[in-house]
Amino acid sequence: MDWTALYLKTSGLKVFILGTGEVATRRANRFLDHGAIVRLAGNSISDDIKDKGATLHSTDDADELVEWADLVVVASADEQLSDYVASISGDKLLNRADFPFDGDIIVPTSFNIGDIEISIFTGGKSPLMARQLRKRIQSIITEEDILEIELQDYSRSILKEIIPDQKERRKYLYKIFEDETILKLIKSREIDKAKAVINESIKRDFNDT
Repeated sequence: MDWTALYLKTSGLKVFILGTGEVATRRANRFLDHGAIVRLAGNSISDDIKDKGATLHSTDDADELVEWADLVVVASADEQLSDYVASISGDKLLNRADFPFDGDIIVPTSFNIGDIEISIFTGGKSPLMARQLRKRIQSIITEEDILEIELQDYSRSILKEIIPDQKERRKYLYKIFEDETILKLIKSREIDKAKAVINESIKRDFNDT
């Protein structure tokens, strides 16, 4: 498969979405929630995405909207118009909801659990299984996992000031990850106490730093 997973910075990204139906609205919500500037062309848009800053335009303005955009999303039932917009997109980033592999960006199923974002892509083979896998993953990630991420981030921010070597930092992070006292504090949701233990451990081990 000649596709690979990447994350695109969308803050301030100009996104033109051809279409205003269910798929187009989902795409709009997703980009708006991640800081993009979104314009749609079609019949009407919901108050929800209007309130987030999306604007509605006529499909007659497609040429100008493509020229304006950094990313073009084709999510319209009008096949002829969809093909036309795709054809004039040139070197713009292009996502085709109708024929995903004809574009150069695919928007996979994704969801958040705390600060974790998980995306699932089956190569277009089974959207149904993507939804089923999402349910399974959501069922196995616990609150403790989320708290562990918070503590690892807290620890890394301190260790970066002390240990310049990334491999050495990773070894120490594993030590924190496996510390029985910290694990017990995570289970009891005592995060402030866990941070205090981490601080004391780092001070003790790097007292001469």
